Formats: sequence, C-alpha cells, structure tokens
Amino acid sequence: MSSIRAATKPHVVCVPAPVQGHITPMLKLAKLLHHKGFHITFVNTEYNHNRLLRSRGPNSLDGLPDFHFETIPDGLPPSDADVSQDIPSLVKSATIKTCLLPLCNLISKLNDTSSSNVPPVTSIVSDGCMSFTLDAADKFGIPCVLFWTPSACGFLSYMHYRHLVERGLVPLKDANYLTNGYLETPIDWIPGMKNIRLKDLPSFIRTTDENDIMLNFKIRESERAPRASAVILNTFDSFEQEVLDALSSMLPRIYTIGPLMLLADQIKDDNLKSIGSNLWKEESGCVEWLNSKEPNSVVYVNYGSITIMTPHQLIEFAWGLANSEKPFLWVIRPDLVGGNSTIVPSEFVTKTKDRGMLASWCHQEQILKHPSIGCFLTHSGWNSTLESVCCGVPMISWPFFAEQLTNCRYCCVEWGVGMEIDNNVQRDEVEKLVRELMDGEKGKELKKKAMEWKIKAEDATKPSGSSYQNMEKLISEVLLAGNV
Repeated sequence: MSSIRAATKPHVVCVPAPVQGHITPMLKLAKLLHHKGFHITFVNTEYNHNRLLRSRGPNSLDGLPDFHFETIPDGLPPSDADVSQDIPSLVKSATIKTCLLPLCNLISKLNDTSSSNVPPVTSIVSDGCMSFTLDAADKFGIPCVLFWTPSACGFLSYMHYRHLVERGLVPLKDANYLTNGYLETPIDWIPGMKNIRLKDLPSFIRTTDENDIMLNFKIRESERAPRASAVILNTFDSFEQEVLDALSSMLPRIYTIGPLMLLADQIKDDNLKSIGSNLWKEESGCVEWLNSKEPNSVVYVNYGSITIMTPHQLIEFAWGLANSEKPFLWVIRPDLVGGNSTIVPSEFVTKTKDRGMLASWCHQEQILKHPSIGCFLTHSGWNSTLESVCCGVPMISWPFFAEQLTNCRYCCVEWGVGMEIDNNVQRDEVEKLVRELMDGEKGKELKKKAMEWKIKAEDATKPSGSSYQNMEKLISEVLLAGNV
C-alpha cells in the first residue's frame, strides 16, 4: 500500500444499514481500509449517530483526521428512544424513499475539496440492503461495492426468494403455517444448499401477504446485487465453500474477507481501536466477574440487538438457567421483552445471585474470548455466530428472525458446533441442553468441532490465507482501480 500518496489518497464512503448487527461489521471493514491507507467517511443515520453519542460519550465520534463520521436522515419521525427501530418502517422510509438524495448531497459536499478539506470520494462501500448507493455511485461515476453482512448461506437464500414466489411456495397459503407442517417442505433445488427445509430459510418468507414489505424488499435488494462493482461477504472459504461456489456463478465478483473480527484484531493503532459501534452503553464489571470463574464453566447468554421475546419466554429461559446450576452471564437489553419492561422473577435473582450476572449490554468479543466461557446461548445472528466460531465456543441456538434460522441449521447440521432450542421455550429443555453442552458427550463433540473451525478461521486471516489475500485483491482490483 506504499504506492498510495497523501495527495491522491483514496476516499471510501461507508454506508451501513442502520441497525447494530450491520453497523458493527461495516465499522470493522472501515478500520481495515483506513489501516490500508484510505480516507474514510462513515455515514450513520442521525438517529443512530445520536445513540452512539449517548452510549459512548460526546467525543466518541470525533474520529481521526482521515476517519470521520457524517449523518443522513432516515425519514422516520424524530425520537430520542434508545431502542432498535422497527425494521419494516426503516426499510420503507430510509432505504427506499429517503436516503439517496441526502447521500448524493453529502458526496457533493465532500467532493468540494476547497471547503471539505478531504480528498474527493473515489468509491462507496455500502450494506447490501442499502442498494440505493448503486444509483449514487452511477451519478458520480465511481465503484460501489455491496457488503452483504449475513452469512453466505443466508445471502444465497435471499437470492432465491424470487424462485420461491415463482414456484408458488411463497407467500404461504395458510396462516397456520407454524402448526400445519408446511414449513417442513424440503427445498432441494437451491444449488449449494442441502438438507434445507422451508423453515430453515430466512423468516421473511413467513407471510401470507404477497405485498409484504420485507419479502419484496429482500427480493429487490438481492436482485440489484449483480449491478455492484463487487460483493463482499464476512465469511471464509472453507466454512461455506459449496454455497460460495453457487454464488460465484450468480454474481460478477465476490470477495470473502472474513471473519473480519480476526483481521481487525491485527490492527495495532490504539486510536483506531478506540472507535466503537455499540449503540447501547457497555456495562463494566463483566470481565472482572468472569475472572473469578473456572475455565469453560460459564454459560454466556445474549440474544443480540433486535430479538424480542415474550414475558413467558424470558421466564422459561431464566428458570432453565437457574435449574442447570451452571454459572451464567446474561445480557438483557432494556427492550428485550416486547411491550413490557424486561423484568426477571425476583425469586430467580435470589436463587442465582452467587453464580449469575445480569448485564444490559457488553463487549461481546471480549466476553467470548474469555477462558471461563463454556457455551453461548445465542439467537444465531451472523456476527454472534462468527465471533463464537473465532473463539472456539459451541452454541445453543434460539433463532428469532431473518437468516438466523439458516445460520442455526448450518451450525447444528453442517458445521457441528450447535444445538437448537425449540421456539416454544420450555425450562426443562433449556436446562437439559445447557447440561448436555457443558458436561455431556455431545458437548465434547461440539467443543472439539468449534476448536477445529477456530483454527481454520485463523488460517484464513493469516497473510497467506484466503480472506487476507481477498482483502488485498478487493483493494487493488476494485477500490483502487484507476485511482493510483
């Protein structure tokens, strides 16, 4: 990268989808590109920008001289709430109606170098679900790379949503699909995916409405992907090889550059490391609490940034953990329970006070790396899945929505690193699975497999590895093409 001179420094505008699970990997990628010599403009929505300032402090987004933050509106009514916004509303307002013009205005402002004091924008790296950026890139005559942040198997599923509609499988004919067995229908015609049922595909197909916002949005966004200069995925070749082979025949250029967590860990710049993405305030004391626990003894529980459960499900999880008699660290967001304040039973708190810790949010990578963590009770979001794999931690999966269902299926069947909890949570099942994973023969098998994948993930991100090399190729073949 020594060929990049300061006067001709390339300038990437990074546009994440405005939810936690998409901002986190985009920020890692932005840091890596900055580390490789790029000027970075990171574009959050105004709502999330304000949440970050509240969670991380008023100076947390001051950035660096060549890594700065900008905002665009999302078109939703103003709010100071500290919760994840409604996804369908966000999709309809921000990504379809509102964001294109403000983004174009921002790029024009940045390109006015006499007043912006930054190099002109040379490329856009955008979330795959923010494909309006393709139109902005066309206007300015610059490359646009789409970063699809789900798993490759999740992305491949979205690429076949149109086929599900054409075959008459979607929308669903009967609102009783959860009980009538329809979701067990085998899907044996998607290249690169085997042992898949309708229920294993991302949950936006679970609608009886042909005009459903999310179903049609995913069809639209995935069908726009081939327009991109390239598509990047946060995965590594050996983890999803068959799926990646299938995707390669559908898209012009794919670069697998994951796990981004391991590539980003190689950055030594403390100033860059200090720029964070958590929209909730991280609770202190979690690591200190873990330090007092035996190796592989603690159950870590976190259902991510969007999952909403019922009060009954919360109580069943609580008593399942209590009855397992295992130490646990449980992250409970303030908005985890739909329409209610998130309160666990006082009897549960009393019974587990000597071996349980409850936190509102934490630095998850730091927690999963801790030697005391023995298993991860997760919603199977892609960031959580990859982080668990990178740390060699087996999973108990309770998928909530989107491609979490696909990730869960792959974790349990293809990768051999997880066990699934039935959606209708029962405390006895939670207790049984926790005990089995922590103490049983099945748990030993899953731990062994998780450690094997950990090594493969590390190999992929070494300088000689596929993901490291793909990152270099992405830069030279796409982001710097015609710029140096």
